[in-house]
Amino acid sequence: MTGGPRRDGASPRDPRLSGAEVWLTGTPAELDALTAALTAAGHLTQRSTRRALTGTDTGRCRLYLRLTVTAAAKPPARGPEQGGALIDLDAARAHRRPA
Repeated sequence: MTGGPRRDGASPRDPRLSGAEVWLTGTPAELDALTAALTAAGHLTQRSTRRALTGTDTGRCRLYLRLTVTAAAKPPARGPEQGGALIDLDAARAHRRPA
């Protein structure tokens, strides 16, 4: 390496990145549902190739998404009467896989 201070930052040759980055891990069906929900909230600008996981995570995949999302002035309130759902935490914990 030649003299001079080390520059720690993005390369000036790379395009400026913007938007939200999301790493998703789940079953293929879960990734499809999450991708659809996130795409409905914004504009999908980048999507990686789905990668299958191994070992105890066999059957699950990893996916990277980059989205441009416009922030709303005030998020809409959603309750059960507007189509929201309450989660039964005891039932969810009973079906959870051990770590």
